[in-house]
Amino acid sequence: MKLTQIRNATLLLNYAGVKFLIDPMLADKEAWEGFPGTARSHLRNPLVALPLPLETLLDVDAIIVTHTHRDHWDEAAAAHISKDMLIFTQNAADAELIRAQGFTRIQVLEERNTFAGITLIKTDGQHGSDEAYSNPEIAALLGDACGLVFQHPDEKTLYIAGDTIWVKPYIDSLNAWRPDVVVVNAGFAQVDHIGAIIMGKEDILRTHQALPQATIVASHMEAVNHCILSRDELREYASEQGLQACLRIPADGESCYF
Repeated sequence: MKLTQIRNATLLLNYAGVKFLIDPMLADKEAWEGFPGTARSHLRNPLVALPLPLETLLDVDAIIVTHTHRDHWDEAAAAHISKDMLIFTQNAADAELIRAQGFTRIQVLEERNTFAGITLIKTDGQHGSDEAYSNPEIAALLGDACGLVFQHPDEKTLYIAGDTIWVKPYIDSLNAWRPDVVVVNAGFAQVDHIGAIIMGKEDILRTHQALPQATIVASHMEAVNHCILSRDELREYASEQGLQACLRIPADGESCYF
């Protein structure tokens, strides 16, 4: 398994000989405004440039979009990706949106899926607190976001948790699938008056405590305005908590092999 951190939640995954591009945010640096009503909204997104050429990123067998927030599926992705590329979406609503952009090979993920001999399991999460979802307007803004478990006889089990906070569905997925590798979107993105909508450093520790044998990969950091946890702060916390052996914090463009 080769997992390359591209930028934000965008990952390039080579798993059992199949290449996936996950959550493509492909815009040029500072192409669009910061998310309104969030931390540091005066900053323009993406905060950093892509570390690899588009040609490399698009040379894949399939794309997976865990949800269609702009930092996971942006206008540049819709413009640059071939319209006949196979794209997996979390639900019919996301499929309809992407199909309306001209894409012709959309597959909605079931709870359990098979692709090229790989088992893909869709997992649940929660893109914000219970309090946030109690407000219908905020709940509509946050929407749904899925995670994914990858399984193959020749590979370690991989769990990409997606945009979620620490909630029971995440814990249940850790316990049910016992993944060897867990990708945590760990930038601790903050929305005004709502708080965190993805996990942070304490959730890395809790993940380790729940699944001590797993290697944790920290993703979704330092690329959009409202992600306030830096890699340096996470490294310092990992050192304080003794997490260095189990935690990878890849730079943009850096690959991890498992």
